[in-house]
Amino acid sequence: MRALARWVWLVAANDLRLEARSRGRLVSMAAFAVLAGLLFGFALDRSALAGRDVAAALLWLIVLFASVGGAGRTFDPDEEDGAFRHLLLTPIPRHGLFLGKMGAHLALVWIVTALSFVSVTAFLGVRGVGSPLAHAAVLLPGTIGIAAVGTLLGRISRHSTLGDTLLPVLAFPLLVPAILFGATASARVFLERPWPEISGAVRVLWAFALVAVAAGAALFRHLTDE
Repeated sequence: MRALARWVWLVAANDLRLEARSRGRLVSMAAFAVLAGLLFGFALDRSALAGRDVAAALLWLIVLFASVGGAGRTFDPDEEDGAFRHLLLTPIPRHGLFLGKMGAHLALVWIVTALSFVSVTAFLGVRGVGSPLAHAAVLLPGTIGIAAVGTLLGRISRHSTLGDTLLPVLAFPLLVPAILFGATASARVFLERPWPEISGAVRVLWAFALVAVAAGAALFRHLTDE
């Protein structure tokens, strides 16, 4: 287990180091999050509908689109000069490679999620957003599940002639449970409902996250077998 954690950390740290140099994926994801919040702020008629009533749904939609868009570029640095093929020849287990890639993508998703939250609440004029810890408890399992599915499908899209155009077609139906229960739980946090009314949806999100990570790690082996 300790050896696996070390491999996962090395893969994730390497991906994040490459991202820190280029910043292309993070910048595009962050820009989308901020601009989407701005556009929703202009589009919403606050005299007819309060921003607080739709903030949760818009937050999860922005996180979904930004994370899936970024997942399509997870393997781009490794495609140059056959780096990914060389990576498969290392002693890193295939599931460790998946977890490392997912971990790096998840770190970016967390940054974008924080920006999305600030963007949505600021541009929609939402006051009294509820407990930050409760929001974190809801968003944590949801983003783990989204990152796991996105990483797996990001690899699948690299095997298809359709490329990144295939990614949302595959990802959105699979992520319906995360978005449904995530938006429901976040809406209750915005309304400052008691935790017992939120915890059920959070348990579903954790179950989805664990299944997504386990399935992704298992299927990734078959995607990388030559």
